[in-house]
Amino acid sequence: MELIDLLGFFLALLIGVVLGLIGGGGSILTVPLLVYLLGYNPVVATAYSLFVVGASSVVGVIQKNKEKLVDFKTGFIFSFPSFLAVYITRRFLVPAIPLEIVSINNFILTKGVAIMVFFALIMIVAATSMIRTKKINDSEFKKIPYYNTFIQGIIIGTITGLIGAGGGFLYVPALVLWAGLPMKKAVGTSLVIIAINSIIGFSGDLYNLEINWDFLILFTSLTILGVLLGGYLSKFISNKKLKKGFGWVVMVMALYIIMKETL
Repeated sequence: MELIDLLGFFLALLIGVVLGLIGGGGSILTVPLLVYLLGYNPVVATAYSLFVVGASSVVGVIQKNKEKLVDFKTGFIFSFPSFLAVYITRRFLVPAIPLEIVSINNFILTKGVAIMVFFALIMIVAATSMIRTKKINDSEFKKIPYYNTFIQGIIIGTITGLIGAGGGFLYVPALVLWAGLPMKKAVGTSLVIIAINSIIGFSGDLYNLEINWDFLILFTSLTILGVLLGGYLSKFISNKKLKKGFGWVVMVMALYIIMKETL
């Protein structure tokens, strides 16, 4: 095993710790780690990320359920349009994207570049939600009709399928809006949706990609170990400042990706 692989596995553990400490968002660094450090192409990296996110979210659901912060019924209902969108995106949409999307003079927009730039833009949105210090009041939201949620679920599911990240920063507000769940319960319930979406989305990749199971299982196991460790440490550390600081790390990484891929 090379030094770069050891570093990658250490960072997988660190990503898990961040997930356990701040309760979400840490997985958004999985794709850049797989692409820029371990050398996987963006399509494979987003597929592997879905598996890692799905497995980690299952652990998160178990932890949150012990605290009675998971509404399984709502999670299953909301996940329906999302997992359809994620599966279709991974099974058909991603493979259908041409390797060269646009070619103008010396500029070529490749499939890999497009995925990473789009991923970076979503990272900016996620970073902004983590950095924002305004406390959301549950009473500010009113329930909206399910057909709106269905459409919203399809949109979020498609985004999740394209970038291979959980999308908790998108699901939590949606659960508060539609189901009227308290914020803490919305966070726990979002993990149900993320777990279902990620695992089903990854199953769509099994038709199109050759999976390195030895690597993926080890990487995922270390991430889950980190989640458990981070969950334990979170009892002693306030996650508010950590989340804001991590938001800035994500923002810087997003800008780096955009510059690296476009310049």
